[in-house]
Amino acid sequence: QVQLVESGGGLVQAGGSLRLSCTASGRALGPYVMGWFRQAPGKEREFVAAISRAGTITSYADSVKGRFTISRDNAKNTVYLQMNSLKPEDTAVHYCAASRSLGVDFSDYATEVYYHYWGQGTQVTVSS
Repeated sequence: QVQLVESGGGLVQAGGSLRLSCTASGRALGPYVMGWFRQAPGKEREFVAAISRAGTITSYADSVKGRFTISRDNAKNTVYLQMNSLKPEDTAVHYCAASRSLGVDFSDYATEVYYHYWGQGTQVTVSS
């Protein structure tokens, strides 16, 4: 079992930056593909970014490409989401998730069904 805890959310003005962290306990994060998802009020949860086990492959939703960067430090059991040039539409609860799925095309990690463990989420609010 992997327990995931997100931190780093908060209130920021449009154009500002935040760095979210997701720290795991229970098991090492190295064997897992990690993803970030978010859910805005009244909307379904959506994919934000994913990173491969070694950190060599990343993917992003079109809405955050060029503004957000996902990274990981397996020695610290932590995954990060650096969010720059934030917009009011980025306001959402942001979740990290861990996948132990194998033999999956990396683009499929944009889909929730491939993830097995989820954090409780951290609120990001961007004011205009």
